[in-house]
Amino acid sequence: MKIFISHSTQGNYQEELYAPLRNSELNKNHEIILPHENGQQVETKDIIRDCDLVVAEVSSPSFGQGVELGWADASYVTIICFYKSGTEPSPYLASLSENVSTYDSMEEVIKKIAEAADAL
Repeated sequence: MKIFISHSTQGNYQEELYAPLRNSELNKNHEIILPHENGQQVETKDIIRDCDLVVAEVSSPSFGQGVELGWADASYVTIICFYKSGTEPSPYLASLSENVSTYDSMEEVIKKIAEAADAL
């Protein structure tokens, strides 16, 4: 399964998001696309269209992420959203995904992503 990870570029996403995902069992079983890995910049529109699942870390609002989620929605790609406990996600997300949940650790996120991937 092809999984695209959408996120704001604010914060330490390389260590807090990318490293746990790359070091997980999820990475061994699925193709995970991290759009800013190793400083690369990828054209996400076409990539998102070809994905089976878009996972959005939505703790920090981002215009670019909103565009990516719009592309995913328009392409009928399943979207799941996660936000850190103590943050407030955009209420708009409920119109894009029925699966918007809070998390305290990346282990929780990875487990939920694996469950969602298995259900597709």
